[in-house]
Amino acid sequence: MALETHTRSAEGDWTIAQDWSHYTAEEHATWDTLFARQAKLLPGRASNAWLRGLDVLKLSKPGIPDFEELSERLMKLTGWQVVAVPGLVPDDVFFDHMANRRFVAGNFIRRPDQLDYLQEPDVFHDVFGHVPMLADPVFADYLEAYGRGGQRALGLDALKYLGRLYWYTVEFGLIAEPEGLRIYGSGIVSSYAESRFALDDPSPNRIMLDLARVMRTEYRIDDFQQNYFVIPSFDELLRLTVETDFAPLYEELKALPDIPVAQIEPDDVVLTKGTQDYASAKINA
Repeated sequence: MALETHTRSAEGDWTIAQDWSHYTAEEHATWDTLFARQAKLLPGRASNAWLRGLDVLKLSKPGIPDFEELSERLMKLTGWQVVAVPGLVPDDVFFDHMANRRFVAGNFIRRPDQLDYLQEPDVFHDVFGHVPMLADPVFADYLEAYGRGGQRALGLDALKYLGRLYWYTVEFGLIAEPEGLRIYGSGIVSSYAESRFALDDPSPNRIMLDLARVMRTEYRIDDFQQNYFVIPSFDELLRLTVETDFAPLYEELKALPDIPVAQIEPDDVVLTKGTQDYASAKINA
């Protein structure tokens, strides 16, 4: 989700040409290295929906996906398309694109020495992490609804709360499937280290998602997550989003204190209470 404005050249909607032909062989090789590593790791870890959606990335050209070809596939499946942007975009632009089923993706890729972590989302995070879930009809509807909700939140001075929902679902969400907990959040599936940490490590709390609780919960961007929130299904996540009247909920939240990272609340449905021992859990592990 956008949290700052970049000044690089772009159209009024902040889109730019992907210019696929200008990627270097090294840049394509970086994508291929990251793709192969994650595709091997994620079966048995990623959600069934994400694994099904991975096929949408298997395109005719090697290396970094061509957004035109990718969008053509997505449009046939769920009506979404991928548009290139130079980096993080203003919040109103981000929400407008999402409400209109356009997913913004950075057109640059990390350097080979940054394989394990990059603070600003690049094309691997945005496309490998997010796009497979855009091929799922229910999750595709959730993201459109989220975009419309973001437009309303801007006028209600409530972006902080809605941003936390995005963080703990779209970026770092887990889902309870019959086989066990699985990953669907893009920040996890695009990270080799966190794909293992999120499911295997005893450090974090794993808590069933409650809408108000999540929107009160702080988060960190500089380490592994100390809370992972678990949904029972994508249908339930969509239902919560479209059936909740967010305006009065925001007013309630403004009167309540934020919940610190890693704190357990009395009403939490805790699946795993974490040790919070992060001494050996480094983001570049």
